[in-house]
Amino acid sequence: MQQGFFVDDMFCQSHQFQLPLDYQQPGGERIQVFAREVVARGQRNADLPWLVYLQGGPGFPSPRPESESGWLKRALKDFRVLLLDQRGTGQSQPVHAQTLSGLTPAQQAEYLSHFRADNIVRDAEAIRESLGVSQWSLLGQSFGGFCALHYLSFYPKSLHHVYMTGGVPPIHGHADAVYQATYRRVLEKNAAFFRRFPDAQAQCNRIADYLLAHDVRLPNGQQFTVEQFQLIGINLGRSGGDLALYYQLENAFVDVNGQSELSYSFLNAMLAEQAYQTNPIYAILHESIYCQKEASRWSAHRVRDEYPQCHYQTGQNFCFTGEMVYPWMFDQLETLKPLQAAAELLAEKSDWPVLYDAKQLAQNTVPVAAAVYVEDMYVEFDLSRQTLNGMPNSDAWMTNEFEHNGLRAAGERILDTLICKAQTIQDQLD
Repeated sequence: MQQGFFVDDMFCQSHQFQLPLDYQQPGGERIQVFAREVVARGQRNADLPWLVYLQGGPGFPSPRPESESGWLKRALKDFRVLLLDQRGTGQSQPVHAQTLSGLTPAQQAEYLSHFRADNIVRDAEAIRESLGVSQWSLLGQSFGGFCALHYLSFYPKSLHHVYMTGGVPPIHGHADAVYQATYRRVLEKNAAFFRRFPDAQAQCNRIADYLLAHDVRLPNGQQFTVEQFQLIGINLGRSGGDLALYYQLENAFVDVNGQSELSYSFLNAMLAEQAYQTNPIYAILHESIYCQKEASRWSAHRVRDEYPQCHYQTGQNFCFTGEMVYPWMFDQLETLKPLQAAAELLAEKSDWPVLYDAKQLAQNTVPVAAAVYVEDMYVEFDLSRQTLNGMPNSDAWMTNEFEHNGLRAAGERILDTLICKAQTIQDQLD
């Protein structure tokens, strides 16, 4: 445990844990896992219940407290908060091409197979025991909600209340069903975007045609392709993301000696959009979050063929994609290229452990409150609703007021609503 510091009226304390890479071999290799404890200034020594924040992703660290605002402000009224850097992210032992460079592709794939929700939750359980906490509550955002559902499936006695925002996964079925639903949602978001900004369609077509006709390089030297340009459609699933995307398109071209070419500022912005470059878990394990005893076999890539409008050709209207990963990313993106062979092995891996226990969830006694966004582009509303319908003592706030990033946009209000809903369930149980 490191010495703490204050941010506004919050006291932050760092914790480091040495935990098994593979919990089936507890005496084997160990990895470092980091978590930051946050508590209100006047309650450092108070006996408060704990709330663990599980970040979205996969492959991203917990937020760094910069101000007492948003959901954290609401949480600190009642809780001591633990911001967990999920294994492989942030100050936990990192995973990227550099750290994996000494391993063969088979060794890389084996190592990476231990970074899904099941082992993230095992880490949380080990940390709970280390801190001497009998029970705690969870706040799972997006993929963090997937982790929370695994927690509910296998360690329900460790949990007091669970809050989920934009992150209730399907517990049955293949990843193909997920992507069939999300592609349809992506097409709806495209239609809404081009209705709001009619001139954007011609601009996107122009950018795509330029990329097909020229060897365009991003600031890191990587060739920029139409497929990569399509990926920035991920922003259409976030509040205000459509407007920010439109403003990026406005400055795409610059005149140089009487000729138009893509501007450095635009290309630099496109590189910054590629979170996969610095957070490779997001790409390499993304489809595996849906896999139970089966292989994904590049699900999003295969399902894409059912939606020909997502394959751009000159003369047709350009269409963005969303939160999907594709095998060509490991051919094109510089920091993913060294992981290509490992990615292929993981895409064909068919013995992934089960993530959810449907029987246990059908007998759930932990109060669960979930914000489910009707027009969510990342986590399909209908699939989330099916899961919650089969789980007693859960209450869904179904709303179209927010996009997937509702917790960031209106975190204080959303968390307060969920806390009230969970307490109502608790009162009924008592």
